[in-house]
Amino acid sequence: MITKKLLLAATISLNCLISHSQNDKKQKDIQSIKAMCGCYEVKFNFAETFQYSKDTANYKPSKTKHDYGLEWVELVEETPNKLMLQHLLIVSDDMIIKHWRQDWLFQNTDLYSYNKENNWKYIKLPKEQVKGQWTQKVFQVDDSPRYEGTASWVHIDGKDYWKNTTDAPLPRREYTKRDDYNILKRRNIHEITATGWLHEQDNDKIVRNENGKDVVLAQEKGIDTYTKVTDAKCIAAQNWWKENNDLWKNVRTKWQTVFAENKDLTLEKKVSNKPLYAHLFDLKPTATKGETDAIIDSFIADK
Repeated sequence: MITKKLLLAATISLNCLISHSQNDKKQKDIQSIKAMCGCYEVKFNFAETFQYSKDTANYKPSKTKHDYGLEWVELVEETPNKLMLQHLLIVSDDMIIKHWRQDWLFQNTDLYSYNKENNWKYIKLPKEQVKGQWTQKVFQVDDSPRYEGTASWVHIDGKDYWKNTTDAPLPRREYTKRDDYNILKRRNIHEITATGWLHEQDNDKIVRNENGKDVVLAQEKGIDTYTKVTDAKCIAAQNWWKENNDLWKNVRTKWQTVFAENKDLTLEKKVSNKPLYAHLFDLKPTATKGETDAIIDSFIADK
């Protein structure tokens, strides 16, 4: 009897230790994600590294790209299992551009995987596959989907990083210039550093045919360095977000109802000869939810 009691007590104690350890790990994850918020001077660097085109005589590699920006990353929403980070690009005090958004979801099983031609496939993952992991959902400037991936944050040897590989549409720096590939397979690493954070990429430029066969056309390296500066440098973006938050909350709410249908999604590239972001960027901050809903509905191809 004593042995059974001791065994039960030991089991309970072990389970408590495991639960405590898992919670500590989750809190470290959250700390790393929130560390990406704030005001940053950003350097964007991309270089095509290898080419595999059979038509080497006519193939033109992408030019090496170096760019610079000042960004404010706003923590829009925080719940125990979700953090929403909105990026705002500061061109000047009078010109703020709503940039990309990243949502982080803990142990999320519902993903939209990019296929091609503005089509995303809904995928339901088993719970055991995503245990302890965080899904990073990346959205376009108009809050439409871009790419998603799930992986564990790693905290070891003084390093804090998250790494995942997933398919994505062509990046904005390419899609108006290139039409010889249709998938960017992105290997993303987000690492928290002593001075801010680093977004490192090793990407494959892929041609995907109707049968789903992939051919790698070229590869590229990307390094985006976010250096933390005083929040005062991003006051213009903070004020802009306060004025425009309600508009974009309506947009996010509409998209959430679309994603909640848990089915494949295809979006039109243009309506009335304008892309979605142009329609939404033209709206005033006082635009109604009915207006934003109608615009988004007009881009959903299977409605």
